[in-house]
Amino acid sequence: MSGGGVWVFRNNGVMQLEEQATSRKALVHVATNEVVRSTEALERRLGALGWERYYEDRATLQLHRRDGSADLISIPRDFSRFRSTHMYDIVVKNRDHFKVVDLQP
Repeated sequence: MSGGGVWVFRNNGVMQLEEQATSRKALVHVATNEVVRSTEALERRLGALGWERYYEDRATLQLHRRDGSADLISIPRDFSRFRSTHMYDIVVKNRDHFKVVDLQP
């Protein structure tokens, strides 16, 4: 299934979907302006902000705040499965510490 695009009418009357280039996203640690490139690096940064392991299995790692709040972050162990939804979840729960940026192709 297509990720998105614009339908264009050609001169011959045929409609064609022109796909837009998909942008890749990256999670950036604001204080160091460092792109997070591994689960280990992310866990280290989150640990410094008061997050600790709550649950883990072969596919998933979950972190919760040491202060007992109800916040929970779930991330894939395999960093290649780390998606923008995970990134935005981290940003929302750690305002001023992380941001999501578009990477240039």
